[in-house]
Amino acid sequence: MMRIACFTHAHERATGLVDEVRAVVRPVRESLADLVAGALPTPDGRTLPLADVLLRAPLTADCRGLLCTGINYVEHQRESADTFVADVPVDPIVFFKTPSAVADPGAVLELDERVSEQFDWEVELGVVIGLGGRDIPVEDAGRHVFGYTVVNDVTARDVQHRHKQWHLGKNVDAATPVGPWIVTADELGYPPAAGIELAVNGVVKQRAHTRDMIFTVAEQIAVISRYVALRPGDVLATGTPSGVGFARTPAEFLRHGDVVEARIDGIGLLRNEIRVPAVAPSEVVVA
Repeated sequence: MMRIACFTHAHERATGLVDEVRAVVRPVRESLADLVAGALPTPDGRTLPLADVLLRAPLTADCRGLLCTGINYVEHQRESADTFVADVPVDPIVFFKTPSAVADPGAVLELDERVSEQFDWEVELGVVIGLGGRDIPVEDAGRHVFGYTVVNDVTARDVQHRHKQWHLGKNVDAATPVGPWIVTADELGYPPAAGIELAVNGVVKQRAHTRDMIFTVAEQIAVISRYVALRPGDVLATGTPSGVGFARTPAEFLRHGDVVEARIDGIGLLRNEIRVPAVAPSEVVVA
């Protein structure tokens, strides 16, 4: 039973075990990839206050990104039926986020209005693969799960709508925070059963439970691995519940100074502030 964080301390990147009660992290000699592959952690003897370290996205050094399932909660499908998918999907809708799209927990998200004026929030359960494989049966999927994290799948909605594929709207650089750490599957349980919510400036926008997914974690692993061999350290982002900004009346999007808090019971809180960079007069484009 572990909470594993990636962090920077004294200009050194490290991996450690988190003790939330004492608000400390104990660095270990192994890398995250070693732990995901089954190595036992060896503490190096230090105990660091969490307040003194800079948390990083808990991804292995060779992680190829996030394999994401869209429209995976019925209420979210209903709220977006006129825009994306008119009916409850019969197969998972899978897309990919590259590593360059990932941001750290606690990072200030620089969301440039020249890229999009419709950045939206999406809290999701992240599933970290421990044992890789191809054609993984549903009944065997749990054996391949190492742990869980929190993902905020920030999306540029106007870009997503304008392009018929979702890739550009879902892959704005450093816009998708992941963290704050990984909770191993033996602590949270399998299949995962946890409340999930997101708040903006303290106002709850999304609230649901992972049991409300259309496609379970096991079904997502089975379908994705039918086509893509899963690797240790891969992260599956399992879909967002209803309450996203574009589906509200009137629509709401992230603005300068907003504080976004994505939380999943038993894992933790992923908190990020929004910054809209100032545009120099010479950079303003007049249509």
